Amino acid sequence: MYAQGWFPMARDGSPEEIAFYEADPRAILPLEDFRVPRSVRRALARTSFEIRVSSAFDEVVVRCAEPRGGGVWLSPPLIAAYGELHRAGFAQSVECWADGRLVGGLFGVALGRLFTSESMFHSRSDAGNAALVGAHRILGERGVTLWDVQVASPHVARFGAREVTAAEYRELLAPALAGGFSPAFA
Repeated sequence: MYAQGWFPMARDGSPEEIAFYEADPRAILPLEDFRVPRSVRRALARTSFEIRVSSAFDEVVVRCAEPRGGGVWLSPPLIAAYGELHRAGFAQSVECWADGRLVGGLFGVALGRLFTSESMFHSRSDAGNAALVGAHRILGERGVTLWDVQVASPHVARFGAREVTAAEYRELLAPALAGGFSPAFA
């Protein structure tokens, strides 16, 4: 479904059912236009976060699933599905560690040159920002050309996220998948 522009979420009112959605508009974070706000740059310069890739994938997903006032989209069946995708090499996490503890991170699906961020969390100030900045660097190093964040938020907008129509998204998706569906992080 990701290869066709859809993403899964637990169905409203029935968290055991998974439905697929296509956001219109769709939010993307263009890697070439990614920007780090000055306040974030200063805050990160004062920290000593360590960025890791998929060293605690399951924990990142579970932490992202914790309720945060907006309902729960990441249900137990989806948590299990993302674990299977990770073990197959198609789902990865970018993690922020401090003092030996996981304090922030994001996870998503890596397919061809597409990375679709599913969710993120932080338990320490600036850890989510550090994970986002770290993800930008890592995705660039791995040749990702399309970074999908699905739905715009004020947070990702600060980093350069922009909205495209569903049709425009599918046009961007085609070249990102042109080389096949191998894991982007391989």
